[in-house]
Amino acid sequence: MAHPRTIQWDQLFKLPEQSALPLQGRLRLAVVQAILEGRLGAGAALPSSRELAGLLQLSRNTVTSAYLQLVDEGFLQSRARSGVFVAPNARPRNATQAEPLGVSGRQPPDWGQRVLRSLANRPTLSKPEQWSTYPFPFIYGTYDPQLFPSEDFRECCVRSLARSQLAHWTPDLETDDVPELIEQIRTRLLPKRGVFALAEEIILTVGTQHAYYLLGEALFERRTRVGLEEPGHPHARNSFSLREPQWVEVAVDPMGLVVDALPALDYLFVTPSHQSPTTATLSLERRQRLLRKAELQDFVIIEDDYEAENLYEGQPMPALKSLDRGGRVVYVGSVSKSLSPVLRLGYIVAPRALVQELRVIRHAMVRHPSAFLQHAYALFLSLGHHESHTRRVNQAMQERLALAAQALRAHLPEFGFEMPLGGASIWVNAPAWVDAAELALMARGHGVLIEAGDVFFGKPPYPCPFFRLRLSSIPAAQIAAGIRALALAVEQLAQARGEKRQKGRPCDALAAGQG
Repeated sequence: MAHPRTIQWDQLFKLPEQSALPLQGRLRLAVVQAILEGRLGAGAALPSSRELAGLLQLSRNTVTSAYLQLVDEGFLQSRARSGVFVAPNARPRNATQAEPLGVSGRQPPDWGQRVLRSLANRPTLSKPEQWSTYPFPFIYGTYDPQLFPSEDFRECCVRSLARSQLAHWTPDLETDDVPELIEQIRTRLLPKRGVFALAEEIILTVGTQHAYYLLGEALFERRTRVGLEEPGHPHARNSFSLREPQWVEVAVDPMGLVVDALPALDYLFVTPSHQSPTTATLSLERRQRLLRKAELQDFVIIEDDYEAENLYEGQPMPALKSLDRGGRVVYVGSVSKSLSPVLRLGYIVAPRALVQELRVIRHAMVRHPSAFLQHAYALFLSLGHHESHTRRVNQAMQERLALAAQALRAHLPEFGFEMPLGGASIWVNAPAWVDAAELALMARGHGVLIEAGDVFFGKPPYPCPFFRLRLSSIPAAQIAAGIRALALAVEQLAQARGEKRQKGRPCDALAAGQG
């Protein structure tokens, strides 16, 4: 039978599941948590390094090194011939308990009345906190560990930490960016899209959502007429909405934004490469007509070159910015999205006068994106890792798209979709009786996560039969099983609604994402 003391230490120092940390780091984390949570008080004795090493099946050197570092950091105290103890000031004192409301009669501020611009109730793309535990995550905003270039990216981070490189990114950049990254974007990324810009026409952002916010802050107010694709990108709609502009929904058809009969606008936000969410690609002829209308009607186009690098068929369509001769296109791009969305590095290409204004606004918000990350990513681009990673991602996404299309035709033949020319998602149109939000809820019980389509509409229909299957986070081997599980959820929804599934295809216009 285990000794009570052994059981106590075993529970207290159970190593956390932090695979990114070495054993010594995980042990230090366990000790620090026990101290900060009050389970080890000041002056409490810790087991000897020999005892703890035997208990956790670690080497004694690992335990000794962890103890020594915690002593250096002030969490532990070593006493000669006595052992190791929790330091007297290891756990910071809690703030004095506030007087309960009602004793003093003081009323707290009514934040519901004081907050002037709230996004709390606006629909947006979201996923469960424990999304990774679902076997079939057809969702956005995550990364694929099978595709992440761990060694290449780690090499660039390690190089950036070399002493010789510290001077390039440790000083405060104020309103500037790391010049090496600006140069890589200017000479390697943008020319592939037909865009040629000066360094002073580029500003880095903390992802594309930050770019939307900066543009909204600089350009929009309540009288500003802003055109958005319907359906369209919910993150852009939400970021822009803080300035409360006048929304103008612009229709989308199987060829992307409908350019004819555009209403009066001040700005128009578009995703022409792969329309978000329908994946339609705006034709060259429509792009040229759109630019002519911008000149004639005197509005500015904000182009998000969404998933432009993910092309599997045909020739790359030039960015709107590359065709612009009148300075009417503001271009938004991402440096890090194909790697991992959480890296949060995007950029804006715009006329110099606007970029200067955006730099001042950005400085007031965040000064600039992480200079270390900028420098590491500049290395990642300069060493050719970005191109090789993009090729791997494109090959993987092309395979996953084909598998998803095959599974949809086999298990959900009455559901319509158009095979995209690129990107990493499929826009699906279910039969008219299906509401995708209800289906998404039902599908969770079968281990499937999908993106219900209502969030993409400014004015969603009900029932809203559209949903998006995102393929950037689900392994290829899980796709067919995921679609089969989704079909079971459809059957369950049909039974709950008293509907009978009809084995057929919806009309082509709806299948292509006509809103």
